[in-house]
Amino acid sequence: MQEGDERTLLISAPQEQLLADVAEDLTADRELNIGQMPFHIDELTSLSPDVGEPGSSGTIETGTGLLVRIPPWRCDDYGIENPGEEAVYWQPEHTIKPLREQVEANLDQKHDLFSPEYLPGPSDTEGDLFEGYELLKTFAVPLQVTADQELTFVLSKWQFNYTVRDDDHRRHLNLALDCGLGERNALGLGFCNLVEKRDPYGDPAAEVHG
Repeated sequence: MQEGDERTLLISAPQEQLLADVAEDLTADRELNIGQMPFHIDELTSLSPDVGEPGSSGTIETGTGLLVRIPPWRCDDYGIENPGEEAVYWQPEHTIKPLREQVEANLDQKHDLFSPEYLPGPSDTEGDLFEGYELLKTFAVPLQVTADQELTFVLSKWQFNYTVRDDDHRRHLNLALDCGLGERNALGLGFCNLVEKRDPYGDPAAEVHG
């Protein structure tokens, strides 16, 4: 990055009031500092990404790396060798099943935090969250998790295809857009972009934010 470059910063959260407070602060003070880099805010725009009504289909892509770790007590269930007591980072040789189940379990936790109790979570409904999984790449990256601790995470980037089954499935997919998928979302991991969307008749829809 060089002085004068333009960037688009996406800020996502399930709490609308939090986003409103951030927007109010950035409107009042147009300087935003990321680490030691100062930026000037030229324009603020609100987005409300929605996967669409039942029958809609599309593609969600992880804009940042997805962190999925398999707990040591689940490794035997997946046939994964784990010599220690630490969680195992998901890798392609582990197959798609543990990744799919861990992503759903993590989204269950977010549903419990941000959705009314009477609404079913992802694991309470029939059918998978996504109908297609395309692995784009895996990579390792060091991240500063605290002021004095740096950890290296094994991450993956994906394209997930979906077809909205019903209103509950729509809520779960939109929650993934708001919260991110996988672990360590507060560090920016697992951020999701809606990169393709078609209405129930198969016609392209415009509201994507890839």
